[in-house]
Order: sequence, then C-alpha cells, then structure tokens
Amino acid sequence: MQLSLAMFDTGASTHVGKVRQHNEDRFLSMPATGIWAVADGMGGHEDGEYASQTIVEALGAIEAPASAADLLARCEAQLVEANGRLREIGNQRGGAVVGATIAVLLTYERHYACIWSGDSRIYVVREGTISQLSRDHTEVQQLLAGGAITPEEAKSWPNSNVVTRAIGVFDSPELELTSGALESGDSFVICSDGLTQHIEDREILGCVSSSGSQQACDALIALTLERGAVDNVTVVVVRYQPDPLDATRTGTVPPDLWEWRG
Repeated sequence: MQLSLAMFDTGASTHVGKVRQHNEDRFLSMPATGIWAVADGMGGHEDGEYASQTIVEALGAIEAPASAADLLARCEAQLVEANGRLREIGNQRGGAVVGATIAVLLTYERHYACIWSGDSRIYVVREGTISQLSRDHTEVQQLLAGGAITPEEAKSWPNSNVVTRAIGVFDSPELELTSGALESGDSFVICSDGLTQHIEDREILGCVSSSGSQQACDALIALTLERGAVDNVTVVVVRYQPDPLDATRTGTVPPDLWEWRG
C-alpha cells in the first residue's frame, strides 16, 4: 500500500525566465501514485514544449502501482512510449531533434527511486546536508569524470549544457537509476538546469532547510530571476514527513526492489 498524501509536503514552481519567450519546462506532481518529475524540452520552443509535455503526460497516465517493481516498470514503459512518439515526430520533420531531459522521483512505501536522462537533477536534503542523487549526462561531466578537466574548469567550460542523453534523441531511451530508503525529514529537489546555472548547492540547501516545500520553490525561483534567469527554470520539492510512530520503520532496501525488469 502506498503512503498517505499527508506524508508528503510538495511544492512546485516554474518560470519562463528573463531571456526565453516560451517555457519548454514541464513538471508533474502525483503524490497519490508516488511520482514527481521535471522535463526540460530541447529542439526549439515548439518542439521542446511538445517533447516535455508528451513525457509528462505519459508519466501522468500511470495508475496506482501494486509494488515498487510495478511502479518502476510502468515508469520505464511510459518513457519508452514517449520516446517512440518523439522519434516519430522528429522523423516526420526531417530528422529534427524533438526531445527533453527528464528527472523522476518515485516512492513506494518507505523507499524511493530516482530515474533520469540528461541534466535535469535530483537532490536530497538529509540531516542538514545536500547530496546530488543524479549524475549529469553532459559532455562536461564526461570530461570531469575522466579527469580531463578540474571542477573549477567545469564551472566555466564552454557549451557546458550539451547533453549526452535525453528522451526522444535515440531509438531507445538511456535511463539511469539510483534508489534508497526514505528517512523522516528527507527533502527531494527535482529541477531543470535553469536553476543550477545560477544557484549553488549550498543555496538550495539553505532554502529547503529554512522553509516549507512551496516556499522553498518560490524562493529558489525568485533568486534565479534576480541573477538573470537565462533559461526556463523549474523546481519541485518533496518532503517526506511520516507519522512519528512510523518514522523509525525505514529499514534497508531489498537489493531487487527497484531493479529494471525489461
């Protein structure tokens, strides 16, 4: 049985920013199903908006799951279906890129999973610290991981937003997965790169730690706008706040709980 809605305090905000004319970001918040997501469109505003909307609508069609494995399988199936739709549209447009990055948070009972493709990120704020759960699928991240550049060089690397994975770009979506046990007070932050271009991790930590989920989202959007907001910006914050009697029942995650079944 899924956790009750009262166990999650959710906030969400999106803004077109100060440079773009259209918002190609979309977000999804479905606490009853245990799904939250942010999609960031690419390929020009019409195609980008269509891509992110297609992905969010596909995820939004997922019904209440019977298990964690069922939820993950449904999520993967919907992303594969959305990928196929976007590939078809792109082929109809002469090989145009009609795609979007995606970051998804899934929860079932007292466990979570993160699925992503691209550079939209998922963080967790836990016991006063912030950790990035996702790993950017970008050219600059590949260079950084391979030791070709330093973290300082990565901050100002040209074309740092070139992604290596996204939904709709390849024949099969390339997804990455990480998972863990929920702990009382965990706050997950799902965001497009329009946020992280301007906001440091420590600033995300400060906003999330000092206010409720919606207030944190609004504060992060406002700070991004103050700093120029050169891209669309979207942020979703999900705080896990179980009943005190249940707060200690997290335990460990069975090794096959969130395994890909495909």
